[in-house]
Amino acid sequence: MAEQPTEIRRVPPAPRRRRPRAPRSRIIARRLVALAFILGLFVLMIGSALALIGGDGDEKATPTTPVAAAPKPLRIIFPEGFTREQMARRIGEVNKIAKDKRKVTSRLSPERYRALTAGAALMPPKFEAESPPPHLEGFLFPATYEFNGKTTTRQLVDTQLAAFRKHWGRVNLNYARSRNLTPYDVLIIASMVEKEVVAPEERPLVAAVIYNRLKAGMTLGIDATIRYGLNVPATESLRVSQLEDPNPYNTRIHSGLPPTPIASPGLASMQAAAHPAKVDYLFFVRKPDKVHHFFTNSQREFDNYANANGY
Repeated sequence: MAEQPTEIRRVPPAPRRRRPRAPRSRIIARRLVALAFILGLFVLMIGSALALIGGDGDEKATPTTPVAAAPKPLRIIFPEGFTREQMARRIGEVNKIAKDKRKVTSRLSPERYRALTAGAALMPPKFEAESPPPHLEGFLFPATYEFNGKTTTRQLVDTQLAAFRKHWGRVNLNYARSRNLTPYDVLIIASMVEKEVVAPEERPLVAAVIYNRLKAGMTLGIDATIRYGLNVPATESLRVSQLEDPNPYNTRIHSGLPPTPIASPGLASMQAAAHPAKVDYLFFVRKPDKVHHFFTNSQREFDNYANANGY
């Protein structure tokens, strides 16, 4: 009996069920997450490229070596009115501070400073003086100077002289020349003004007294010059024997200017020495406040004021 072919029944596919559509807000959130992911990958790629460029093509960037900060400079202060000897001593004091507090051994030397400033070898060129001065008193400009462990004494002196030339260049000497005074004379007067004046406004007045007494042929009678000549500090009273000492800096005995400046003046005293006040004063004496002076052109008024205040 012949085998009947098996009937193949095809089962029709089940009808598709429609998935419930996600809410629109959820679709937007998913798209934002995908976009953020893509942007993150892009940023990483850009960062890697920049790192390769910054490292000159190396796969690993070379770590940056921190640069050590430059050591803080040391400072030395030379006040207006300091003498070259006081400046030399100040160098010794600052050297000790640099050693103790900053652990820096300074090359500055008080002895070398004295040697370099003795004589006129380093005197600024074209500075008129009747004869070469015995030392650089007055030319060592007072200011605050920075230095380090390698700064030499010669460099410090050269810097002071350069500062002097700069400031002296601002002084108009026409009036002083009309009174037959040389630039060195003006520098000497400036040093006396610096040592005598405390109140700044009195600088031109003290300079005027010096000019007027020179013109009158009187001795200057400035005790600061005696102190300089005999190395008597301002904290000590001058004795009668010192006031009568015949050394060349005794302006109570010798007429005219002392041989050299008696200190290093600042610019204000230089200007006053070149431009004294237009007054007829011949005398001045310290007031009891130890700051200001009493000025007069009368010997009697001067004596009366001095006696009344115990001078």
